Amino acid sequence: MARILVVEDDEEINAIVSERLDANGHACDPAYSGSEGLALLAINDYDLVICDLMLPGVPGERIVEAARACGTPLIVISARADIADKVSLLELGANDYLTKPFDLEELQARVAVQLRGTACQPMEMNKLQVGAWVIDPEARTLTISGAEVALTRIEYNIAEVLARRPNRVFTRPELFEAAWGEPYRDDANTVNVHVSTLRTKLKPTGTDGYLRTVWGVGFKLVPRGGA
Repeated sequence: MARILVVEDDEEINAIVSERLDANGHACDPAYSGSEGLALLAINDYDLVICDLMLPGVPGERIVEAARACGTPLIVISARADIADKVSLLELGANDYLTKPFDLEELQARVAVQLRGTACQPMEMNKLQVGAWVIDPEARTLTISGAEVALTRIEYNIAEVLARRPNRVFTRPELFEAAWGEPYRDDANTVNVHVSTLRTKLKPTGTDGYLRTVWGVGFKLVPRGGA
């Protein structure tokens, strides 16, 4: 069974694609905007992403870039049939491109190609080590030098999102949508407060310096050797 993210703002198409793939034994997470797709991709491990290009929030190209950054295969489904568009998306990092309207049997075949070689592997959520941090996505824990740091749900989400993309700057809206799982509210202080409390909890471990503020933009994780 593969876990698949379907990013498509047309609810009917999203439902049809998800239902067909679910019927084939996969587990699909639907997203109806680019922002929602980015948020889910940031906090979950997917075997495959299927996404449209013309999406509310952020365009599908951003999803393609994010999927490439984390090594997740991606199939574009789009009404844009121009060869130049297809070439551009493949160069950007898409693994395949299917023009709308498409046949579900063809989509299934293309999904199978992307998943080939991984379908028989047991699903597991590997621990993520960044510097002195050890993050266990399954247990949702952050451990440093063998000791678990007690975090709230949001604090853990922030830590995992940043740890999955070390040195990448997350804007406050991006971090909010990924950690809270909902559209950004124009309130930068909410993100600032939670990052501040996370830093406070990390201070006894000596790793609070991993969390860097990029003034006027957002935050990033810069791991340094040892706690």
